[in-house]
Amino acid sequence: MDAVLPTTDAAAIARLERLFAAQRQAFAGDPMPSAERRRDDLTRLEAALVRHQEALCAAIARDFGHRSHDETRLAELLPALEGIRFNRRRLKGWMRPSRRRVGLPFQPARARVTYQPLGVVGIMVPWNYPLYLAIGPLISALAAGNRALIKVSEATPASGEALRRVLAEAFDEARVAVVGGEVAVAEAFAALPFDHLLFTGSTAVGRRVMRAAAANLTPVTLELGGKSPALIGDGVSMTRTAERLAFGKGLNAGQTCVAPDYVLCPRHRVAELVEALTTRVRRQLPGLADNPDATWIINDHHHERLRALLADAEARGARAVPLVGDEGLAAGSRLMAPTLLLEVSEAMRVMQEEIFGPLLPIVPYDTLDQALAYIAARPRPLALYYFGVERAEQQRVLERSHAGGMCLNDCVMQVAQDDLPFGGVGASGMGRYHGHEGFLTFSHAKGIYHKGRLNAARLIYPPYGGRLLAWLYRWWLR
Repeated sequence: MDAVLPTTDAAAIARLERLFAAQRQAFAGDPMPSAERRRDDLTRLEAALVRHQEALCAAIARDFGHRSHDETRLAELLPALEGIRFNRRRLKGWMRPSRRRVGLPFQPARARVTYQPLGVVGIMVPWNYPLYLAIGPLISALAAGNRALIKVSEATPASGEALRRVLAEAFDEARVAVVGGEVAVAEAFAALPFDHLLFTGSTAVGRRVMRAAAANLTPVTLELGGKSPALIGDGVSMTRTAERLAFGKGLNAGQTCVAPDYVLCPRHRVAELVEALTTRVRRQLPGLADNPDATWIINDHHHERLRALLADAEARGARAVPLVGDEGLAAGSRLMAPTLLLEVSEAMRVMQEEIFGPLLPIVPYDTLDQALAYIAARPRPLALYYFGVERAEQQRVLERSHAGGMCLNDCVMQVAQDDLPFGGVGASGMGRYHGHEGFLTFSHAKGIYHKGRLNAARLIYPPYGGRLLAWLYRWWLR
């Protein structure tokens, strides 16, 4: 077992290929792990995460520059542990073959579907939630009986090494292993002939991953993101709405794939929304300097990217409203004040690109139809948030919008629901996992048709022209 993740691409690729071959061989020797084995795997994973939670939180904080351990526990560790427990309780029922109907012309016979592990699963992890977005797919892969190779992000090396140590303690590398490395390693990873590949990240990189996987006809699940809108109805409480928006946008400093990317607000209530968000955010995050709850932007590149988005918006006429002060920040700090952007236009980059940070444009609308048309005219997002209390209006939004998932009167929390599928649609991704859907994604549903000794079908064998065929044609082809 390697003591540390290799630091050169060549060494990492060599290790990757060795691990992949070992997992393929190990799966061939145990292609259908029992329910007891799978539950034991999940229990091992749970125990390792609990035992090393402090090390994991500290490693993530080092990668970000600063991130509250409470935020990591709430947003990454707790959902991962809940997912493990949810899967473990239901696993045996999911594995049970399901009986299917056999049509009358094919009787007597039986049919069933069995759920087999696919084999070796590849999991490509982004930097924004380096623990949960590794463990979430791993839970589904293990519940379905697979082996798993995990590629951690080059932007979070400390988190990747901490995760490697935790999983190496719980599993032999022939079952679960972690690899690191730069872009060349990620490209080599995506090009391996996995039995399934799950990628979480940007749409641009997702396209490259899908092209690489296509060479091997590897099925893919892509969790990509996009510009997830929050739509505010006219009759809703703005105080409650602002409270939930502030949490969803503020989590991880906005570096969340399902964070509200922009807000559609009734035009006559924009000033009320600004006031409510200002009050709530200042209570949630009174200041940036020396605040233990303030998360840094992940690195200089993304910090400069966000500053450039803000500068471009202001240069094109947007009015920026910082919600907290940034006085007293130390040199080199990557903290960024939560900022509302008013009077935005489509010419601004902030309205064209996924923001992935604490900038929140507000787009006024006059009618709900106008707001729904605005959403429909853009690529389908990973999430859609609607704040409104009227049932008829809620149903109208549900029926006339497309998104990977939807939250009514809340933000982000849909991701933590293990009994809901999580996934994108269109530009925000394809496929889904979490809970039962995750088990199905990483399983092959094998249809089995079982014929007994009696074979009534021989009455329709050649030579054709008998009375039975004539009767069948009259009955079924009428």
